[in-house]
Amino acid sequence: MDVKELKKIIDMVTDTDIVEFEMENSDQKIVIRRGRLAGDISVGYKSAVQAEQVAVAATSPPGQEIPPQTVATAVEGTKDGLEKIKSPIVGTFYRAPSPDSPSYVEVGDVVEKGQVFCIVEAMKLMNEIEAEFKCRVKEILKENAQPVEFGDILFHVERI
Repeated sequence: MDVKELKKIIDMVTDTDIVEFEMENSDQKIVIRRGRLAGDISVGYKSAVQAEQVAVAATSPPGQEIPPQTVATAVEGTKDGLEKIKSPIVGTFYRAPSPDSPSYVEVGDVVEKGQVFCIVEAMKLMNEIEAEFKCRVKEILKENAQPVEFGDILFHVERI
């Protein structure tokens, strides 16, 4: 289940009088329960990162800024020796932490292991995409504030 489908379910629960919603398939289980307050929702899962992030996003009060989460990136080699840094989630690509801040990386920059490349926002949750190895940025393939899908290539980098 992707984030969009989960958001639709959460919206359905918040827009109705449903107090509890449960769905299970072979690899995941979703439980949404309304708390004492009308907008209070908790989400439970069997699967890992996205579920944890969605639970945080769903239970955070409106207007409260959620701290960035770190998400593992998908890396794949190419024929010309460059590696592809792919989006691990569906969301909105941001090159900087805020509109008036400088970009995390530019073409030609050397990025250390653990350094942030960008942010992918999913359901108001800021997910920092970090380098898994030392590399040089060769190409930035997405524009700031552009929507990205799971597996979209964000950067071409050269492993150092």
